Amino acid sequence: MFAVFAALGANILVAISKFVGYALSGSAAMLNESIHSVVDCGNQILLLFGDRRSKQKSSNLHQFGEARAKYFFSMIVAMFLFFGGGVIGVMEAYDKLVHPAHTVENTGIVIAILIAGMLIEGSSLRIAFKEIAELNTGKLPIFRFLHESRHSEILVIFAEDFCAIIGLLLALLGTVLTLVTGNPMFDAISGMLIGILLMGAAIFLTREFYSLIVGERVTDSDLTKILAAFERSDIERVINVKTVHLGPTEILIAAKIDLVNELVIPDYDVVNQIEAEIRKNLADKKCYIYIEIDEFDENYQR
Repeated sequence: MFAVFAALGANILVAISKFVGYALSGSAAMLNESIHSVVDCGNQILLLFGDRRSKQKSSNLHQFGEARAKYFFSMIVAMFLFFGGGVIGVMEAYDKLVHPAHTVENTGIVIAILIAGMLIEGSSLRIAFKEIAELNTGKLPIFRFLHESRHSEILVIFAEDFCAIIGLLLALLGTVLTLVTGNPMFDAISGMLIGILLMGAAIFLTREFYSLIVGERVTDSDLTKILAAFERSDIERVINVKTVHLGPTEILIAAKIDLVNELVIPDYDVVNQIEAEIRKNLADKKCYIYIEIDEFDENYQR
């Protein structure tokens, strides 16, 4: 969550500077960037609230706790803030586009604010990369890691910071072209592109969070560690293993195994040893493990 705090601090500073820039210039791109930064601040506040809810202890109603609260609040961030902010930005830019008489003033100040914003957002993105490097123990390519990661908050922060840099570049390009040509249409177009960028990020994030809320299995690397615990001489066959992420670091594991006919130790000791091995292999996760002993029947209908 350090990346969330870092992004919140950065976005508060950037939002204030952008609104000052908009007030001085009347730039559509700067207005969209201001909306973008306000959206980002809302993102971090909701992520922090979701993190707090996810740490609630188990209750009679939520017997596995509320770890998936992170996914729920991440979905709200994607749909209402990212998409909503993008729609508002496009509407404002469209209004400027159909009324080309609008002017962009104090472009020098606008350019300075945009460059400062890029520096601040760049430092936030650097922190996000550092957090990703710590989580990416399998050394996967970054976009594959983001797709497979069960840490919704790091996905939001990366998408947010990445879009912020792209949005600032678009705003800078639109402002420079407006300054050079004297045509404010470039400012309006860059503002519209920023809004479309936000909506595109919202669609991408929503698809990822939908999958997490419905329930995703563990990653391939974690599944390999789980299956390794069943490689024992006293197990005749692993009939089935099912897993689901209850949260970024909480896993439910259900397995059905067929033991050999003549055991050296009691069957419950076998189960206990398997559970201990799984928890050892997944020391960074909280595991809920349920193992059933059965006889394999190839004609069994589930």
